[in-house]
Amino acid sequence: MSLKDLINKTLSQWMKGTGPERDIVIGSRVRLARNLAGVPFPSIADDEHKAYVIKETKRALQATNGTLGRMEFIPLAEVPPLERQLLVEKHLISPAHTQNVKHKAVILRDDEAVSIMVNEEDHFRIQALFPGLALEEAWKLCSSVDDAFSEVLDFAYGERFGYLTACPTNVGTGMRASIMMHLPALTMTDQIRKMIGAVSRFGLAVRGIYGEGTEVLGNIYQLSNQITLGHSEEEIIQHLQKVTMQVLEQERAARQRVLAQDRLRLEDRIYRSYGILANARLLATHEAMQLLSDVRLGIDLGIVKGIEPRILQELMVMIRPAHLQKLMGQELDAPARDEKRAALIRERLRLAEKEGG
Repeated sequence: MSLKDLINKTLSQWMKGTGPERDIVIGSRVRLARNLAGVPFPSIADDEHKAYVIKETKRALQATNGTLGRMEFIPLAEVPPLERQLLVEKHLISPAHTQNVKHKAVILRDDEAVSIMVNEEDHFRIQALFPGLALEEAWKLCSSVDDAFSEVLDFAYGERFGYLTACPTNVGTGMRASIMMHLPALTMTDQIRKMIGAVSRFGLAVRGIYGEGTEVLGNIYQLSNQITLGHSEEEIIQHLQKVTMQVLEQERAARQRVLAQDRLRLEDRIYRSYGILANARLLATHEAMQLLSDVRLGIDLGIVKGIEPRILQELMVMIRPAHLQKLMGQELDAPARDEKRAALIRERLRLAEKEGG
């Protein structure tokens, strides 16, 4: 199978580099936390309760009768550890969901725009993920799944507090909406801390590439709401959309300033990064992501020609440890992964140059 075929087969729909504001916004996600009434939260539930949640999940999925698209129920205990990590790297499940997997599951739509974690922190974490700035679309899809399950299942809900969740910060709508953004210029000009402080005052949080408690890689940040109680889903979406547009304006302005102040130095940095990616024999994940961020900035500014911007979305997933080992068909230690990662990136750039030529 060619690399091009592997890319098309491996990538979820949200990684295809489409959607509004695609030069900065990688993807939009809406997630709803839901729990069955009268059943303890997963952290304190026994095996009998968790098994009951699994049984009810299957019943609800069967009752939808294909109205939500082609959905597959996957018990995580039947998924090898490497495959579970693949799902994390594709942002379809959380890192926590890969641990202690008895009575845990995930439901995936065939295009991976919808994923539902079963028995994670809550009984259900319903997620919709779209490319680009598409919060409204993600919310509508997530809501349709929620509605379909609500017709079959009795979710824990109180008139005073709304949806009841394992973590008090999710009580209310149970919604977490987030935007994944590439912000190299704000980082490069040391304005990122000021931005993080500013958005926090608007009730939003800035997190790493895999959300809460994870690190920033390749200047990719996640911006999400912190407040779910006392606001409607529509208000949360509109607020996040408004702040996101302000961050986009700041990033675009920072890019133009960097370009105007010292174009030669910026071009040198971008072409050096491209040269390393095109020729290196060993690349660790952190270094590769930073270099890819530089090249993607060069593409967006018209400095690097003939390469599709989506190369960042493609490689940010494919160079991660689980994907590398899956592609190579074997377990690899860290030095071997660094070698294979460098080789994969070199081949991807050669393919891009051939397609662009």
